[in-house]
Amino acid sequence: MEVRLNYTDIQGNILAHSVEFGFFKARYLFFSINKVDNGRAFVRQLLPLITSAAVWLSEENTRATAVTTNVAFTYNGLKQLGLPVLSLQSFPDEFIVGMRGRRTILGDDGRSDPECWDKVWHEDIHVFVSIEAREDQALEQRYAQILAMAAEIGEIHLLDGHRTAVDGVTLPYQQASVLYEKGIPTAKEHFGYSDGISNPFFEGMPDDLGNVMGGGKKVRYGDPEQPSTWAPLQTGEFILGYQDEAQEYPVAPTPPLLAKNGSFMAYSKFHEYVGRFNAYLDTCGAVFPGGKEALAAKFVGRWRNGAPLTSFPNEADANAIALKRQLALAAINTAKTTDELVNARAAFKEINKKFTAFDYSKDIEGSRCPVGAHTRRANPRGSLEFGQDKAFNTPSALDDRRRMIRRGLPYGIAPDPASNNGDHGTIVMSICASIKRQFEFVFQQWLNYGNDFKLANDKDPILGNHDELNGVPQGRMVVQGDQDTAPYFLSQIPRFIETRGGDYFFIPSLTALNSIGEGIVDPT
Repeated sequence: MEVRLNYTDIQGNILAHSVEFGFFKARYLFFSINKVDNGRAFVRQLLPLITSAAVWLSEENTRATAVTTNVAFTYNGLKQLGLPVLSLQSFPDEFIVGMRGRRTILGDDGRSDPECWDKVWHEDIHVFVSIEAREDQALEQRYAQILAMAAEIGEIHLLDGHRTAVDGVTLPYQQASVLYEKGIPTAKEHFGYSDGISNPFFEGMPDDLGNVMGGGKKVRYGDPEQPSTWAPLQTGEFILGYQDEAQEYPVAPTPPLLAKNGSFMAYSKFHEYVGRFNAYLDTCGAVFPGGKEALAAKFVGRWRNGAPLTSFPNEADANAIALKRQLALAAINTAKTTDELVNARAAFKEINKKFTAFDYSKDIEGSRCPVGAHTRRANPRGSLEFGQDKAFNTPSALDDRRRMIRRGLPYGIAPDPASNNGDHGTIVMSICASIKRQFEFVFQQWLNYGNDFKLANDKDPILGNHDELNGVPQGRMVVQGDQDTAPYFLSQIPRFIETRGGDYFFIPSLTALNSIGEGIVDPT
């Protein structure tokens, strides 16, 4: 049955990553609400500013948009907005408890323990507002507009406490931006990898906002000897009110209008230890077959330019396809007319398939992309069947229920490649229908435990919460060999990333936002 989505009712950050449309700057704001009526008034005034998914479906609307705004709420925020008790009790337990309370599941210990998080995460956060813009001026104007709203209404407080590079100095917002090289925006994060290349594609999504090849699931129709093909994932894996991959409706709050076209989001602030990462690459890369860049690629499963190892095991080939992708992207950014833009995007989409439309069916043993590489652990692409995929109509069934939409941007600047100080990393917003089944499962079972990959308790080399024993890092990784190359064993991998904040949020539809603002949510 065909799924038809009401794009005007779905918040725009669920269906599209605004950075792909040139919105390179962002501020993330967190508010507390002192009084119910004031909070509802704030929601009502925010509503006309909210960017729906419909804006991304029209080139004319997208070009006319200078700034986007989206909103989400913690459980305590919904409670502070006066939602009925029956509605509050119908939310999933993990959302009610929040990220801080689920820290042991996520592996947030040591320097990642909530006690070490930015000061703002020690406050009672109720409302999250994201602002993304093409230019700093538009960002500043929308920020000032929202602050003026809050001040006029009263009892709405913007929370300070976001860490900065200057010791002891905090900001009342989390600043984020793409990273620039010689004034040109890039898709890189602070470790030098191209980021945000692949996201899920599901039923109801228009082709302009994604690609079923690589973004969907692998299916086989009829004869098990026939090759599998790509199909969209079920909408209910990402948006509430629709069937998921189990042909069920995900757990959602009541009444149905509160849930439908909404989703959940796990917001995470990850600090990146750039100096520590570069030092490990320099030391181990000096003796690793292929050198430093090959080791960096084995860590992640992609070359730092984004080309997947399983498709491009040779660095020269990876560089060649990455250059083609870069030129195609530049054509989009320099298009002068609508026709030029349409043609440039079509050309880019074809080249980008080389970066997304792959699986590990010809690399089951990991001789090209290690079984424990970061991207393979985060999205196994059907490889957990370990060559037995012909037994399944849906070869990727084991991991289709763990997929997540990923949004966010880098933050801060890391001017010294040898330093671990400062405040720089990535803001990651993981959007899904079930925080427990998707976000928490991936972090607990795939990133911080290796059993599903036949890797015992080896952790993700990049995001894993690697332990220390007497000051010695205990992280390990096996780089599988092939018929001509022996396996390579990496040891003493330190923790490269630490959590500096985060929480779980509910992203309502615009219909639900109106009901919340009017105080007319009725679960009976």
